[in-house]
Amino acid sequence: MSDSFDVIVIGSGPGGYVCAIRAAQLGLKVACVEKRATLGGTCLNVGCIPSKALLQSSEEFHKAVHALKDHGVLVGDVKLDLARMQARKGEVVGANTKGVEFLFRKNKVTWLKGTGRITTPGSVDVDGTAYAAKAIIIATGSDSVPLPGVTVDEKQIVTSTGALELESVPGHLVVVGGGVIGLELGSVWKRLGAEVTVVEFLDRIVPGMDTEIATAFQRILQKQGIKFRLATKVTGATAGADSVSLTVEPVKGGAAETLNADIVLVAIGRRPYTEGLGLEAVGVELDERKRVKVDAHWATNVPGIYAIGDVIAGPMLAHKAEDEGVALAEILAGQAGHVNYGAIPGVVYTWPEVASVGQTEEELKTAGIAYTVGKFPFTANGRARAMGDVDGFVKILADKATDRLLGAHILGPDAGTLIAELTTAIEFGASAEDVARICHAHPTLSEAVKEAALAVDGRALHI
Repeated sequence: MSDSFDVIVIGSGPGGYVCAIRAAQLGLKVACVEKRATLGGTCLNVGCIPSKALLQSSEEFHKAVHALKDHGVLVGDVKLDLARMQARKGEVVGANTKGVEFLFRKNKVTWLKGTGRITTPGSVDVDGTAYAAKAIIIATGSDSVPLPGVTVDEKQIVTSTGALELESVPGHLVVVGGGVIGLELGSVWKRLGAEVTVVEFLDRIVPGMDTEIATAFQRILQKQGIKFRLATKVTGATAGADSVSLTVEPVKGGAAETLNADIVLVAIGRRPYTEGLGLEAVGVELDERKRVKVDAHWATNVPGIYAIGDVIAGPMLAHKAEDEGVALAEILAGQAGHVNYGAIPGVVYTWPEVASVGQTEEELKTAGIAYTVGKFPFTANGRARAMGDVDGFVKILADKATDRLLGAHILGPDAGTLIAELTTAIEFGASAEDVARICHAHPTLSEAVKEAALAVDGRALHI
């Protein structure tokens, strides 16, 4: 046995690296296994961080071309330097991954470079070297779900990884999947000049999102020029010399047709990454979706083996994985750890953004919970008008009997930031009245949150 640790974390994504750091802070001897050349997992390397860098850069380009003149800013002939934009993205990614490496050194977390495999409940093999651990944590994240009949080459038919590395703006980008990843990356290339068509199997986009918000969101994206083919399935794809022919047909039946695209992005979801970990050999149970089964304390059925993040049930969100990692580290150190799964926000980083926390109207109706709705549009918010970003609204759902906040949904500018206040309110069991009575600075976008809370009681002031 090469070395022995209190904790070995397999995977250095947001869940894994945060778990490792917190465990080390609590005095445990910790190692983290990572096979990439850089730390940070999918999120920092080919997911959250690079996509947000391109989203920001493409938004700046779009503003320069279309919006700055409305503010009296004339910039002349705007040109796209995609190579520089991609280089900046790489710089942002590099800064973040190097930051995690620094944090490992600071907190004395050992980076075991290579591919990890659990050989026994107390041992992990990393490229032929065995390491002992009292606790092994699976934090290997997720991978893109493949689409039957469509072969990904990451050049013409791409996943999100390839879509982040395109060297030229496609004339026509077809996005297969109307979820968060497809809409974010579709927005990037639409802003930069591509024609974008989204093909979605369901009859709506962003399944799981509050339906009213999703419907309004689609209208805004259509106004931006993105086209949608809903209730449509892709049955095949043929890549030619410089284009791809997609065969599509209505889900309910009907004639097939061909869509021609320069690039096809397959973004139909993600699946847990559990292959090659030796889980079957050591007896770790998986569910029907190949996710690792855990109890309320993230323990598997095998003593000493735990799992967090995308490999277990729940929303595949980096911040959910982080909170699980912190809670588990604290449990392993003899403290109490807890995650409130009813107060985990989700954000779509298009523009406008979409953010939500808690329950949707559809979920409340299914559960038979009586509720009251309060809504306030950004068209009536002074700061949104000054910004020129008035699309969307804030929607708050409160218990009809107690006024306790049950859910909050925001479609509008900086929704991802605004949702934090309502997440805090839900975490602490606040009522709509509590939020309504908080003094919000004027003029700010956050006043729309206050007004929506007032609207729950029918007393919004500015509409």
